[in-house]
Amino acid sequence: MVWEGAKCFLFVPLFILVTGENCHFSNNISIVEPLTEEGALSVAERIDCHPEPDVSREKCESRGCFYEIVEEEGGAPWCYYPTGYGYMMLDEPAETHDGYMVHLRRSVSLPMFGGESQDLWVQVFFQTDNRLRILITDDKPRFQVPIEIPSLGGMPSNPEYTVSFTSSPTFGIRVNRRSSGELVLDTSLPGLVFSDQFIQLPIRLPTGSNLYGWGENEQLSFSHDMNWNTFGLYGRDQPPSGATNMYGVHPRLTILDKNGDTAGLLFLNSAAQEISLTPMPGAIYRTIGGLLDVYIFLGPSPESVVQQYTGAIGRTPIPPYWSLGFHLCRYGYDSLENMQAARDRMVMYKIPQDAQWGDIDIMERQLDFTIDAERFGGLAEYVRVIKEEGVRFVTILDPCISIGEPNCTYKPYDLGEQFGVWINKPNGEPLIGRVWPNDPVYFPDYTNLRTHEWWQILIKEFHDLIDFDGLWIDMNEPANFVAGDLNEGCAATATNYPPYLPHVRIDDAKNGLADKTICGDAVHATGDHYDLHNMFGWFQSKPTLNGVREATGKRGLVLSRSTFVGSGRWVAHWLGDNFSNWSNLRASVIGMLQFNQFGIPFVGADICGFIDDTTPELCSRWQQLGAFYPFSRNHNGLGNIEQDPGFFGEEIALITRDALNIRYNLLPYLYTLFYSHYTQGSTVARALWHEFPQDNLTRTIDDQFMWGSQLLISPVLTQGATSRNIYLPPGSRWFSASNFLDWTSWKEVDSGWVEVDAPLDVLPLHVRGGYAIPLQVPAVNTALSRSNPFQLVFALDNNGRNGEARGELFFDDGDTIDTVESGEYLLTSFMYNKDDEIEYIVHNDGWSGANLLFIEQILVVGCPDGVSSITVNGDLHSDYINTDGQLIISNLKLQLNQPWIIQLE
Repeated sequence: MVWEGAKCFLFVPLFILVTGENCHFSNNISIVEPLTEEGALSVAERIDCHPEPDVSREKCESRGCFYEIVEEEGGAPWCYYPTGYGYMMLDEPAETHDGYMVHLRRSVSLPMFGGESQDLWVQVFFQTDNRLRILITDDKPRFQVPIEIPSLGGMPSNPEYTVSFTSSPTFGIRVNRRSSGELVLDTSLPGLVFSDQFIQLPIRLPTGSNLYGWGENEQLSFSHDMNWNTFGLYGRDQPPSGATNMYGVHPRLTILDKNGDTAGLLFLNSAAQEISLTPMPGAIYRTIGGLLDVYIFLGPSPESVVQQYTGAIGRTPIPPYWSLGFHLCRYGYDSLENMQAARDRMVMYKIPQDAQWGDIDIMERQLDFTIDAERFGGLAEYVRVIKEEGVRFVTILDPCISIGEPNCTYKPYDLGEQFGVWINKPNGEPLIGRVWPNDPVYFPDYTNLRTHEWWQILIKEFHDLIDFDGLWIDMNEPANFVAGDLNEGCAATATNYPPYLPHVRIDDAKNGLADKTICGDAVHATGDHYDLHNMFGWFQSKPTLNGVREATGKRGLVLSRSTFVGSGRWVAHWLGDNFSNWSNLRASVIGMLQFNQFGIPFVGADICGFIDDTTPELCSRWQQLGAFYPFSRNHNGLGNIEQDPGFFGEEIALITRDALNIRYNLLPYLYTLFYSHYTQGSTVARALWHEFPQDNLTRTIDDQFMWGSQLLISPVLTQGATSRNIYLPPGSRWFSASNFLDWTSWKEVDSGWVEVDAPLDVLPLHVRGGYAIPLQVPAVNTALSRSNPFQLVFALDNNGRNGEARGELFFDDGDTIDTVESGEYLLTSFMYNKDDEIEYIVHNDGWSGANLLFIEQILVVGCPDGVSSITVNGDLHSDYINTDGQLIISNLKLQLNQPWIIQLE
């Protein structure tokens, strides 16, 4: 069967080929052969027919599969599918207004887990030129994730993909890249299974490709090891522990093929699920609920894949400017005096800080919406004091509500009863758990709009008690200190104990999926917890942000532990309850890069670690790295030694201050990166291969990262190291900025692998040629730094007579909601062009505050010596230094919202 053209169909036996070209019923027929012939499966191509433990020949053959012990291939399945196992095409594909529909029938009779669907419907939607959707389901009602991803509503005009269907030996879908012909994915492998509680889709990936993504797990390499590794997803109150499932669920992968072209895959499913990786290379997707809903983003560049993905699922609004500063928190201040002491050490050492946080110990017995009158009785007044100093306050809320307050009125419970906001058991009674405040609790049903109203009322009233600027929602997987219901556990049903359990962490097998959470048959307003568990934090995030904005009248910040596809529209994320060790320090870089690909760029790890005691050296290196997390917070756990930047004394305090001063110097650039994310979908922090996908050496580098296209950060991640090996991709000029604030120290360096000195007080930074960066003189908080002079840095490439460089600046008041939509912002661009001119262009002048801000210094690096004169808007300017490939122009006083030109002679 073959067809060509997005607007016509032609049926010929064997295969169907769809391209984006308009076709004619003449000689446009191509035959697409299957990539795997019957009986030709290699060990690397085997698809596991018994993915659960305790395989045996008898169990394997009862499913109609082959059994062969393979000792030499560690991890290769002993039980695997024959080539014809799956579904066959029953009728020729039918054209729809935006794609095609195919009817399938099961080609095998022996069951896997029972409830197999005999007939399936496959719909292929050509959504945009760079986005394709494949939906596979049966005729049963099935849960579908309530995220709407709009399409063009018709056939795209010039798609970057071709799609073919195979009918023998088993049905499959093959997607190729139209421009190169390279495979993107192929499902014509044995093992397509579609049943009530087990769905499986094997996928062949392009030869020579690298695979990234899938989370939330602690992954020790960004590029996946394809040798039979499995990662399960099911939201869980779980510190980092290798492949173990953690807080969030992002079934999202990125494929980097051998040519450097990139594609993204999203499996839009909210049930417990997993991915198994094989050296074919291949990926076997499994889930125990919902349906198969796969989105393919064709890029072709890594950044364009993320842009297309975030364009589909939603993007992070521009954060409040203050939230890009440094945050300080600990669980275990235990008193207002201890919180004040940590803050006082910040002031004593002049360490920048923009937000002080409170954890659950500020509450009365960990009860939401309360303040402990004995230990934190003066907190509201203290918050007023630090806010006058320019420091904001953020505090925590847990999702569950105590029902154990019989001798007093507790409004969150009383109003919740009145509104009927609880998750119920199947009998209609509220499910009872135990979690903070370590009492019996009810679980609010955040899928219910009444719950949103209840939650927002409580947030606004809490703001009357304490003047917070943001909220932190924790434990929202949802966590539970018991399994299921406190009194009854969970009923012995297939919903609570499914026939197949993905590779997710279970501490006690008798608990099933309810281990550390609630029962799958718990009832929400929009369905069973079985389908909604992984979206609990997702549903809580929007009303929390709405509540913060209603209470403060400003953008606000919400930080969430549990996230799902699209959570970035409302929340930032931290990487959870990490450990104070070097391994977690290194893994945090990978977590940060992953969440930028997941569409949650405002992310960071607890600096210095949350669990266990840190050390001065570890904390110093972590503060240096954490100064370049998009979200930068030092957070410590109960019972550990203090670790605020001033605790270890002057040496560590000054190392932290230096790193944060660089961050604060760069805040206009970081803010502009968030503007680019919001308007274009770009990442903020990105891997080297995002910028250099054709450079094979970048594919596995995950201990260096970039802010945008301009700045390369190479943190020291090894105990005792005083130097490190870094990679500077050839083809770009690179300038060393190991002492970033001292412009005279910036030097051009050779590209390639370079050993750099990195004593304890040094974080290696490099600026890329061809780009310009906006800076602002730092201060101890953004309330002060936002009034300081601006600076521009131009790092020249090799284009033109002396080189070129370009940059952009976005700026507004930093707190007003939707300034982009209202036009209340400043947007400028600036360039050093081939005529040795520095030009500054104003594209939008909608923020009145820009009248009071000035650019006072410019640095050009990579330029030749010998500048004889400088004119600014035609007037001679004599305050400049030009030596050693640097040009520093001072005392400019150029208004931030006015265009200008500087001419060099």
